[in-house]
Amino acid sequence: MSANNLVTLAVATRKFLLETIMSEFMRNSDAFTWAMESDPRLRSTVVTVVLLDRSPEWDAVRARFDLLSRKLPMFRQRVVPSPPPAPPRWEYDPDFDLGYHLRRTATPGAGTLDDVLEMARVAQMQDFDRARALWETTLIDGLENGGAAVICKFHHALTDGVGGIQIAMHLFDLSEDYRQREPLPAKPEVSRASPLRGYRATWRYGTGLLGNALTGAVKWAPRVMYDSVRRPLAAAGTAMATATSIYRTVRPISRTGSPMARDRGLIRRLGVHRVPMPQLREAAHRCGGALNDAFVAGIAGGLRLYHEKHGVAVGDLHLTMPINLRTKADEMGGNRITLMRFDVPVGEADPAARIAVIHRRTRAVRDEKSLPYTQLIAGVLNLMPRWYIGSVLRHVDFVASDVPGVPVPVFLGGAAVTEQYAFGPTIGSAVNVTLLTYVDTCALGIDVDTAAIPDFDVFYDALVAGFDEVLALAS
Repeated sequence: MSANNLVTLAVATRKFLLETIMSEFMRNSDAFTWAMESDPRLRSTVVTVVLLDRSPEWDAVRARFDLLSRKLPMFRQRVVPSPPPAPPRWEYDPDFDLGYHLRRTATPGAGTLDDVLEMARVAQMQDFDRARALWETTLIDGLENGGAAVICKFHHALTDGVGGIQIAMHLFDLSEDYRQREPLPAKPEVSRASPLRGYRATWRYGTGLLGNALTGAVKWAPRVMYDSVRRPLAAAGTAMATATSIYRTVRPISRTGSPMARDRGLIRRLGVHRVPMPQLREAAHRCGGALNDAFVAGIAGGLRLYHEKHGVAVGDLHLTMPINLRTKADEMGGNRITLMRFDVPVGEADPAARIAVIHRRTRAVRDEKSLPYTQLIAGVLNLMPRWYIGSVLRHVDFVASDVPGVPVPVFLGGAAVTEQYAFGPTIGSAVNVTLLTYVDTCALGIDVDTAAIPDFDVFYDALVAGFDEVLALAS
């Protein structure tokens, strides 16, 4: 068989396997997220809170979620284990019940935002029923001033932040006049899985890996050999740079940067803060940075002030930041991110200098040569002991996630969306602060591990002051 025919066969085999077989398996990064939850402190539950000016039309909301569950398979699928070495796979839930995942209730208190956040906090701490699809939505009626709220809870394996916004745009309308934009597709036909299905799927998974290896070998081996012969020093340098980058990505962290926020537990506190987006962006631009740099600088300033209030000196702290890898070719939903870790100058008191340093370090992280190997790295991490992975993650100080949200006013079931907040998981850190933009506002969702930060109110005041420092640069 000629080389051209071999390449054609390998590519065709790989395409067939990916499209018809491999799609049911979790990506390595999602399987890593799923498996590390053997330690409940590392759960990857995401909660979003949407505030409405009034109660929406319930039938309209239900129709939208029904449509969404039929268009996106994972909204009707559960995760089932596979025999080793295959990762878990997505499988349609034969007992899927929209009424279980979509609920309606009245506020248990006076109907304040704090009452909604308390419900969101409890939802964030509760694990999913792993025999069902990994999402739950609750509409809360009876808020003060006639408002309502929607709490959406989903597992991070279902989608990332940007994918979640894409999904949200299929729920929202651009006006209060609700309309069903398309007819409901038929429900997927679901059959009970046979006992041998998992083993057959594992065999196909192994075949798929072999096809991928064959394609990679045929495609890249000639180029590697050519570069090694014609440019040996450059080839060796590239290989060393890539290996060094991968090490920076997975390097172990033996202790927290913070000398005080070291403990980790299961209790969470949620808070919110709103920052005007034009001012935050202007502050960033005046210091040669981007919006995300000013966002991280605000968190860093809050952490410095929090330590100062306790009389504790602090230097650099370990940050985990999701990096978006999504392209226009990627389907809606799913995860297309990688988690990068680097140190942030929390001890720097000058907010302008803080933004400048964060900008340089973030740019270096976004240019890491390890990014194309995200799934391969996650696959290797899946083979490592869970206790080791947990010990590394629990030494990260904080998580910061910047999610570009909806740029225009939207409506749900005829009700106007007034505010939106997202609360990302701490995954072993002391605090996760997630920025979700809506129109011209940066809404901050603050998720605190109370074992690390027991005095939430003190931390919240420090965080607000940290952002005030940054916003003052725009004056």
